[in-house]
Amino acid sequence: MVARVRRWESHRVEIMLVQCDRCGREAPSYEAVSYGSMDDGYEQLCGRCFNAEIATVAGLDDFEHVEFKPVRLTDSEGKPHEFHLRTHLFGTGVALDAFEVREDGPAGYQFQIIGEPEEDLLALLGRLIEKIRRALAMKHLVKTEHGLQIGDAGIIRGLIESDVTQDLRTPLLVIDGREISWEKFGQMLMTFEGFQFKMEIRDRSEEC
Repeated sequence: MVARVRRWESHRVEIMLVQCDRCGREAPSYEAVSYGSMDDGYEQLCGRCFNAEIATVAGLDDFEHVEFKPVRLTDSEGKPHEFHLRTHLFGTGVALDAFEVREDGPAGYQFQIIGEPEEDLLALLGRLIEKIRRALAMKHLVKTEHGLQIGDAGIIRGLIESDVTQDLRTPLLVIDGREISWEKFGQMLMTFEGFQFKMEIRDRSEEC
């Protein structure tokens, strides 16, 4: 495996590139997949070669890998967000991911949609973009004199990540594309002390 670092001019963030063991192409590290087994060893595959391998194993002769360029969308405040796109075939379905990139990996807003392997990937991309637009149109946090707080609607949607800065398995929440520590979120909740709450956990590919 060969890796080097270059800079994306759009966001001025460094992206590590990993050389694919099959085709020799350099791909972003967040696209590379370690494929194989302990007995036969592992290869670092780019997204195109990984999907081709899975298509062969699953007998999906008509599957065609498509690489999409990043898309740029704005949120309800007019702030632009650039989403990188990744296609991942898993035999029974195909996942299309959209995410912002910070510090060499997915961060901020992250979305996924799942379709059938035979589905038109351009149509799947259209559905994903509409899903992103709906999410960007919503704001759950508001700026106050006490910092960010939960909005008057009292509804929070976001993504559960792991806080790597903590020794224990502590959640890190991504709300409105912002990383919110578990401690900070707890402080926000104290504004609603004495209130009831309802919590729903859903797969990333589902509508939230």
